Amino acid sequence: MKLILASNSLTRKQILKSVDFNFETVPSRIEEVSVKEDPREYCMDLSFQKAKSVGNLIKEGIILSADSVITINGKILEKPKNLSEAREMMELLSGEKNTAITGVTLFDKSTGKIRSFYEETEVFFKSLSSEEIDWYLENEEHIFDRAGYSIAGKASLFVSRIEGDYNNILGLPLNKVTTELTKMGFSVQDFRQAEKED
Repeated sequence: MKLILASNSLTRKQILKSVDFNFETVPSRIEEVSVKEDPREYCMDLSFQKAKSVGNLIKEGIILSADSVITINGKILEKPKNLSEAREMMELLSGEKNTAITGVTLFDKSTGKIRSFYEETEVFFKSLSSEEIDWYLENEEHIFDRAGYSIAGKASLFVSRIEGDYNNILGLPLNKVTTELTKMGFSVQDFRQAEKED
């Protein structure tokens, strides 16, 4: 069975490789725009758009697409456009609980079946001093290519605890993905065996 990751995200690739999934990468070309206001629906809508976009480019396979945001007090935090926005985000996160939300779509090109779903993980930040925020902004490599922050990067020093799936914060809730694949009639082994058959 061919799995197509509709993303060029290094982190999502690493998550799939960590469980020996055999997959191809076909990034979507959509403009990431959604009119959905609820962050869960927003993420699912964008993941759906990505899956449909890649579906137009391939003939067969299971397309896996995802979109992630960080929310705090109802506000969606996406990728900061500049250092000023990045600083505002860290000040907002300081001493607060935020929620990582990932919307995922699975699209079976051969049958046309589509499943869209989301996962949430709560992340608790310690209170940050201005010096700690300065240090983060000067040293974090992934400030502008992560929604809100990168928990796999320097921001991990500021997280006091999490509740939920850690992989979800990274951008791909692997446990939920495999559960939903099972509901579609597949098993994890289907995607591991493909490597041996090729």
